[in-house]
Amino acid sequence: MSDPRPAPTPPTGSLPPRERVVGAGISWVSCWTLRWLVIAAGFVVVAWLVSQVWTILLPIVLALILTTVLQPAARLLEQRLGFGPALAAGAAVVGALGVVALTVLFIVPSVGSQVGDIADSASDGLSELQQRFADSDLVTQAQVDSVVSAAQDRLQSSASTIANGVLVGVSAVTSALVTTVLTLVLAFFFLKDGRRFLPWIAATAGPTAGHHLTEVASRAWVTLGGFVRTQALVGLIDAVLIGLGLVVLGIPLALPLAVLTFVAAFAPIVGAIAVGAIAVLVALVSDGYVAALIVLAIVLVVQQLEGNVLLPWLQGRTLNLHAGVVLLTVVLGSTLFGVAGAFLSVPAVAVAAVVLRYLNEVVTERTGPTEPAAAHTAAQPDPPPEDPQVTP
Repeated sequence: MSDPRPAPTPPTGSLPPRERVVGAGISWVSCWTLRWLVIAAGFVVVAWLVSQVWTILLPIVLALILTTVLQPAARLLEQRLGFGPALAAGAAVVGALGVVALTVLFIVPSVGSQVGDIADSASDGLSELQQRFADSDLVTQAQVDSVVSAAQDRLQSSASTIANGVLVGVSAVTSALVTTVLTLVLAFFFLKDGRRFLPWIAATAGPTAGHHLTEVASRAWVTLGGFVRTQALVGLIDAVLIGLGLVVLGIPLALPLAVLTFVAAFAPIVGAIAVGAIAVLVALVSDGYVAALIVLAIVLVVQQLEGNVLLPWLQGRTLNLHAGVVLLTVVLGSTLFGVAGAFLSVPAVAVAAVVLRYLNEVVTERTGPTEPAAAHTAAQPDPPPEDPQVTP
């Protein structure tokens, strides 16, 4: 039974002066504020450096992602067919180019010719929604006209760019070609000589730092490969399910919408919302409100299946990122670096999360697990009474 009497108050003379306590708090806040400002300045400098070397950094990152996809095939060629590292890497890269060429040959022409139709149908759907909102008196006509006009202009401009398939400006075409060639060449070298990278780091950094660097690099590599393969599989499943739903309902442009669904899977959350909205607008124009509501239900069911079943099951602990973090990451990446930023932002943050988790493991290993003070105090046994007859 606990003692109901309050704890005795220590004498006033044993407490530090008030100004010393306040000063210590201000010093603590100032110290940590300065540290966080230095960290923020470091992030700004890193972001500036990334922007300066982006033309070189982009093919390196794309090559790493491509290597994670092709590494199982190259390893299979080495182990099963006895290919050397160079031959296996070259065969994997050439095979990937062949798959892309066949996809472009059989799918892209039909899809590309219908992208303009998708934009036109979505634009017509926006016009129909505009008329409905105007008739309902929920918002003013001027507000509806402003929003719909901006959306239609964006759809039309995007459709013309995608349908033509032409990059404006010689410099843009040259940059795209150089990036593609560099990505393929670097992917070949990564597949051929990537196995030497971790031993080189361990030998260069020494036993202590080398151990940490190789462990973090190994975990980051597993995370990056898991993200790419998982998003590709999830995008394929989404595209098949939504495409089948559109075909069953008789919605036009089902194939290009399914292809767009697969591509949009690599920009998590944002891409799915955008393509789902376009599919609903196309169904609204072609078959009316009932079909649009059914398509909306199909998209929502597929997205719930993806978010609550597929991604947790397929990714497991590979990424372990909250949906809100993913959403903000995609928005920030697309704002800063466009389409490439939307695609690369999530794996970049996932790799950063791997580094932070490893640092947390190291700190926990050295300091022990943290426990609440109350629970820690309650778990401690009462000290035995001192024997006045025993002298130290």
